[in-house]
Amino acid sequence: MFTKYLQDAFKVPLVIQLTDDEKCMWKNLTVEESQRLARENAKDIIACGFDVTRTFIFSDFDYVGGAFYKNMVKVGKCVTYNKVVGIFGFTGEDHIGKVSFPPVQAVPSFPSSFPHLFSGQDNLRCLIPCAIDQDPYFRMTRDVAPRIGYHKPALIESLFFPALQGETGKMSASDPNSAIYVTDSAKDIKSKINKFAFSGGQDTIEKHRELGADLEVDIPYKYLKFFLDDDIELAYIGKEYGAGRMLTGEVKQRLIQVLTEIVERHRRARAAVTDEMVDAFMAVRPLPNMFN
Repeated sequence: MFTKYLQDAFKVPLVIQLTDDEKCMWKNLTVEESQRLARENAKDIIACGFDVTRTFIFSDFDYVGGAFYKNMVKVGKCVTYNKVVGIFGFTGEDHIGKVSFPPVQAVPSFPSSFPHLFSGQDNLRCLIPCAIDQDPYFRMTRDVAPRIGYHKPALIESLFFPALQGETGKMSASDPNSAIYVTDSAKDIKSKINKFAFSGGQDTIEKHRELGADLEVDIPYKYLKFFLDDDIELAYIGKEYGAGRMLTGEVKQRLIQVLTEIVERHRRARAAVTDEMVDAFMAVRPLPNMFN
């Protein structure tokens, strides 16, 4: 959602890397299953509404080679084994596929990795919106970039959503009640929020009216800070809920409405994404109007 906003606001080309090779190596999937999941991921991405005239989506299994691979070798020669172990915590039990992967994620930062898009434009700057867990890859990239004649990429890092059970919990695929999924039904969303979303409200209505909610630990309010577009409404909820004039049930109900609308909108958009649309976004092609 944020990345789409950046593309819409600045009218710039966007390159999206699908690391199907990483999924294969870290999750012990077959190559074929990793490739299938990458195309499914692409459908979710396309459903967000990216502009096909400014967007190139690629999977590592399909695209790595040529100029991209040359940059991988340049990066690899600049990072010692001791350094990569220090950055990523690899152990003697990790296979060499993991050790060799970091350059694959590093080099999309450089325009020359995509000659069909940016031929002769090596001075272009790269901005990477990503989750904070990807920071080690790009700290490594920023260290290496000047040594091989490229600009350092800039990053905007996002936080993780807290688990529904609270900040001390962790989202986990093994616990479907720890998160809201884009595949959840309206009934699922309502049930999860009401049953599992940790509240910062007080134990009784009387105590809540007196003391108000603890917004620092309240998960429904934190989720509204991510997903509610109306800043005025968000400020109002924070003020009223924090003062005890609004109850936990009211805040949860507003979050249910917001998330249900987002998930239903995404579900409709994704259902409209065809294999032909995926092929169009992933085709290796020039984007002649990407800066217009």
